[in-house]
Amino acid sequence: MVDDEPLARERVRAILCEEPDVEVVAECSDGAQAVHAARKHRPDVLFLDVQMPRLNGFEVLEALRPDPMPIVIFTTAFDEHAIRAFEFNAIDYLLKPFTEARFKMSLQRARSRLEEGAQQVDQKLKTLLNQISAPVAGGGRICVRSAERILFLKPGEIDRVEAAGNYVLLHTATERHIIRETISAMEARLAPAGFMRISRSVVVNLGNIREIQPAGSGRYSLLLKNGTRLDMTCALSELQARLGEI
Repeated sequence: MVDDEPLARERVRAILCEEPDVEVVAECSDGAQAVHAARKHRPDVLFLDVQMPRLNGFEVLEALRPDPMPIVIFTTAFDEHAIRAFEFNAIDYLLKPFTEARFKMSLQRARSRLEEGAQQVDQKLKTLLNQISAPVAGGGRICVRSAERILFLKPGEIDRVEAAGNYVLLHTATERHIIRETISAMEARLAPAGFMRISRSVVVNLGNIREIQPAGSGRYSLLLKNGTRLDMTCALSELQARLGEI
């Protein structure tokens, strides 16, 4: 919040402290302090007076450009600046002395704007993730989501894929990742990148096969470069044909 009147800042702070989802990250008494604090803390919402020492409210916003702007709510005793305030995309213009109810109405507008912005960001992120991980020639990249990160695996990093109910396990040289997908879908997706389904539950990276070994009774197993042994139920001729293609 930014206001050169201590009592005005105290009143706004008292109201905001009653809101469990609000944290006051800085209080400023002039425009220069406001510019510094906004750049340092990147607040979601900025309560901003108009007439202040050093820089007025509009000069503060000019100084913050072209950085991303917080949601701005002007709090002032002068009504003649309202039109200019909305030219700066302020979502509200509170005339002092405002009531607590009127202030909370303005705060709710800010919440709604933040929620709308978050939804737009989420949608853009989903679109980007879909574009990055969409199947393309060569298999595309596999998107692995977790609570901590979003990981993109290139097909060449995967040794094999194993079915696990409604999920599949992606084995790399050092890690194992689980995603919600069927083994058939992964087979179709990774086939252009040199993968083949060798049994009901395993799709293997053909480039990682080191040996084909007899397993008795006309059956065979594969030995991967990392030492993993896999039983295969597909025809040996089918595997040999696919190996000849890569």
